[in-house]
Amino acid sequence: MIKLLRVRNLATIEDLEIPLDEGFSILTGETGAGKSIIIDAIRLILGDKGSPDIVRTGKAEAFIEAVFDVSQQPIDLAGLPEPEDGELLIQRSVTDQGTGKAFVNGVLVPLRRLRELGGRLIDIYGQNDHVFLLHLENHLGYLDETLADPGLVRDTARSAQELRRLVQEKRDLEAKEKEREQRLDVIAYQVKEIEAAGLKPGEDESLLREREILKNAEKIAGLVDKALDLAYLGEDSLIPRLARLRSVLGDLSAYDETFAEFRPGLQDASILLQDAADSLVRFKDRRAEAPESPEDVEERLSVIEKLKRKHGGTIEAIIAHGEALRRERAGLESGRERLQELEFVIQTKFREYAGLAGRLGAGRKKAAEKLGRLIEKEIALLGMTKARFKVRLADVPPSLADTATIRDQGAEDAEFLLSPNPGEELRPLRRIASGGELSRMMLALKSAGKDEERLRTFIFDEIDSGIGGKTADFIARKLRRLAARHQVICITHLPQIASAATHHFRVDKRVEKERTFTGARKLGREERVEEIARLIAGSRLTEASRQIAREMLDGSPEKGHKP
Repeated sequence: MIKLLRVRNLATIEDLEIPLDEGFSILTGETGAGKSIIIDAIRLILGDKGSPDIVRTGKAEAFIEAVFDVSQQPIDLAGLPEPEDGELLIQRSVTDQGTGKAFVNGVLVPLRRLRELGGRLIDIYGQNDHVFLLHLENHLGYLDETLADPGLVRDTARSAQELRRLVQEKRDLEAKEKEREQRLDVIAYQVKEIEAAGLKPGEDESLLREREILKNAEKIAGLVDKALDLAYLGEDSLIPRLARLRSVLGDLSAYDETFAEFRPGLQDASILLQDAADSLVRFKDRRAEAPESPEDVEERLSVIEKLKRKHGGTIEAIIAHGEALRRERAGLESGRERLQELEFVIQTKFREYAGLAGRLGAGRKKAAEKLGRLIEKEIALLGMTKARFKVRLADVPPSLADTATIRDQGAEDAEFLLSPNPGEELRPLRRIASGGELSRMMLALKSAGKDEERLRTFIFDEIDSGIGGKTADFIARKLRRLAARHQVICITHLPQIASAATHHFRVDKRVEKERTFTGARKLGREERVEEIARLIAGSRLTEASRQIAREMLDGSPEKGHKP
């Protein structure tokens, strides 16, 4: 529950501190005094988006802080500092530039964390919030909050999402089936073309050299013969002459050892010349044994150039492209296998989803019956003693033929039905309920099942708008009963509700030196009489209205209580 709220520089509030207690607290005041600004401050503490327009004129920053007593409602802060003495401190700032910061127990946190914490601490319900009853999706959501196993909602949604993803994958594969067949044909043709060529890295360079050789074959043959003649075939060839020179130098070395130094070099030269001669012989023999026609070479080069233009600028690129095509073909062929696999997986997942949705539906039927009885009891306490309430469930059977029926929320729609008066049939609440009935239904739904919950804070912002008389009395009693279990804070203009509270704050507005200031203070007994009399009679207070106010206060369970 909230123990303390402090607000600085928010709209017309300059510096306001409100200590709050458990039980039932009321905020009253003239229209426009600033009551809703206090609720807006609490909403900011709970993570609502802050606009720079809310910062007080002339100030750079609005600041709000709240102290919560969580001693009776332990909260997992997930790594944040634990509350000291059972107190949780939340702080929030909003600048005139639209930026700001949020802190939990002194640690900077994102707004998301405030929203997570706020959802476990406070429920705020405004005068227009009963519009949620006019939207069917909210009916199902509320019903699911009462399920014995709420995890079924999460599991069903996860299963539906996975099933829809698989169905969409199968549809995508089916849509691409014709395209895949065409692509496979293209790949088969190109792979066959590349494989038939039997390309080898560097082959084009070898062929270009071969073409030059063939083009100059006669000249090359003459040069080979001439080289062989110079090496060792001619009468005065180099190899025999080197052998003779080496022999002569050997003889001379007997007389002068310096000539012996030349023998190894001459030996190396002889070997080099012999290797050259052997290469020339092999070249000549090779050309004689396997002569390649120029036409064959040109044809092969033409094939390679054609493939280069189609698949890459080099033989290496063509070979790499062939490998890529083979991998793509394998992937496309595996798509066929994936399609067959999906057929089986989808059927399995559909049975799983249908099972979860069936279990969820069975749980909803039980919860709907229980909720119907509970709400009838609650609205009877609010003066609708003869009203009947029912949650109608409409089946939406899932089908793989229509993925719209594979829904996160399962296989049912829910709608609240109401019969306000005896003899009237049950009809959709959203179509027949009046504003007062919607307010009472809202309070009944908020109150239902709360006995088993931990202590929470409920804030009702003028939910009594548009009602009066007995309905106001019934709502006052219900709020008082709810406050016996939880902290209840209510903004109201109705004396019936104001007199039922334990703690009463008056919010007022004053103007000083052309500046507006909003303040709030807790009222004592006689001040409460004056304020409730004002709610009864307006600005023309009379002793009669004061007497009625006293009687209303004395008639509450807090009779004799001195706030």
